[in-house]
Amino acid sequence: MADNSKEDLLQLIKRVGTFMTVKISNLLRQLDSRSFGAVAGLAFAIVFTWRLLRTSRGPQRRPPKRPSSSPSSSGVSSHANANARSSEVGIPPEDPTAQNVIDEFFQPVKPTLSQIVRQRLSEGRKVTCRLLGIILEESSPEELQKQATVRSSVLEVLLEVTKFCDLYLMERVLDDESEKNILEALEKAGVFTSGGLVKDKVLFCSTEIGRTSFVRQLEPDWHIDSNPEVTTQLARFIKYQLYVSPMKLDRPASNVFTTPSLEQFFGCV
Repeated sequence: MADNSKEDLLQLIKRVGTFMTVKISNLLRQLDSRSFGAVAGLAFAIVFTWRLLRTSRGPQRRPPKRPSSSPSSSGVSSHANANARSSEVGIPPEDPTAQNVIDEFFQPVKPTLSQIVRQRLSEGRKVTCRLLGIILEESSPEELQKQATVRSSVLEVLLEVTKFCDLYLMERVLDDESEKNILEALEKAGVFTSGGLVKDKVLFCSTEIGRTSFVRQLEPDWHIDSNPEVTTQLARFIKYQLYVSPMKLDRPASNVFTTPSLEQFFGCV
């Protein structure tokens, strides 16, 4: 009787196995090559991850047996053994390589210069800027009669501003030769080819009052200047101003910002 029961059980197991084999075969036939590849890839990833985690933990060793303590020190030993067991059951030591990878992955992403320009200019789209002492190495109109040189440290910022903003450059000059020197310097630096600036947006005047008039007519979102008097006069009419000078204004308006150089304002130094 017992033999018949065992044989019935074996037959039942065989039937279940055959049924499962047929079902799995039919399922595999219905899967196309892409689905099968996805299933195989998922299975491989699971096995690989499991093996990697198992390897990183290292071989687990059983804690050595501690000698039994005397009755007089049983209380202290019990407390020490409890602490030891709690530390043994704790989290395994971290893998320094894996931790470095995690730390590097979660490091904050450094913004690009384009993102910094947009953020610092508060999405302002029209900008007017003086040339002397800001874009050019020269600091006086008399120097422009001999030469004009674009500051290499400000070139990258200038090109980025021309891509994002409608930029107008302006300066007070003493003669036509100064205008020629400025345009040649800007062209040599690649401002007219790499950026969005054109020669018609480089404006010249003979007085500081004329430059102030240019700014008011253009109504920019930002004006950049190194003359404290011009900056103070325009504070009521321009939304934002950037005063470029090592010296700070005595009582700047709330819409006037101060920086030693244009590139420092955008964090390029």
